[in-house]
Amino acid sequence: MNDKYSEFNAKKKKSENKVVIGGVITAIGILMGMVGNASGNALFVLGIIIGIGGFIFFGVGMANFSSLKKTFKNTVLKPMFQEAIPGIEYQPEMGLAPQIVYSTDFLKVADRFHSEDHLRGELDGVQFISSDVKLEERHVQHTKNGTRVYYVAYFIGRVFRFSFNKDFVGSLYVLESGSPRSRGYSKVELESVDFNKKFKTYATEDITAFYILTPDIMEAIHNLEKRHHGRIGLSFHGEHLYVAINNNKDTFEVQMFRKIDDSMIREFQQDLLVIKDFIMTLKLNNNLFKK
Repeated sequence: MNDKYSEFNAKKKKSENKVVIGGVITAIGILMGMVGNASGNALFVLGIIIGIGGFIFFGVGMANFSSLKKTFKNTVLKPMFQEAIPGIEYQPEMGLAPQIVYSTDFLKVADRFHSEDHLRGELDGVQFISSDVKLEERHVQHTKNGTRVYYVAYFIGRVFRFSFNKDFVGSLYVLESGSPRSRGYSKVELESVDFNKKFKTYATEDITAFYILTPDIMEAIHNLEKRHHGRIGLSFHGEHLYVAINNNKDTFEVQMFRKIDDSMIREFQQDLLVIKDFIMTLKLNNNLFKK
């Protein structure tokens, strides 16, 4: 593995150098163009030529880095994940479909949607799928110089769907922030004061909340929230449990200017085993939950 890291780090360094050099050349070209434009001399044309050349060099570096990341995921992460969870399918360039993400029923429909790093498998009889998700809202700003359209991300994190084969009526939501998108639910106050302070619980049937959210499960959700950075939301619909963690993190990504080493690999392994943590902590693999 270390030889693989060395090879990747060497290629990564080359692409990073291209990005830095291209950026510097582009900046020099822009500066020369500005000076030339102000002076009205040939420096303006030369600055444009240099700036274009730098920008192209910068783009090549970014393209090389993007290609390296894809190769790393397919040749290093994919077999590592399959060893950690036998039978898991990892498709880095695919993501969850929008209809699955919005089936959480608490994530707002986005103006711009992106999803990648798709995982699918089964662990201890519990089926799961997950991926990174980025949801953005479109904004329009009117100024004296015209109209500016820009996008603001309101969710960057991971969305999971687990099989949940426990019979119950209606739907249940446990949210750190926000509220369900659908109508017909009511807020439920549970026996745990600490749980009520941390989470808002909504249900279409009050009895469903008390049926699913036993003291053990409430404690488990509390513990999961403490272990995983970001705002967490859970919804129980039919045969599925949906979990969304809004942690402003792009999972399984090699970072520019950070060496690929064992510490980075351990982070990727920990991010993968979040799946196992949810299954075991929430006892989704418990036979009592089986129909």
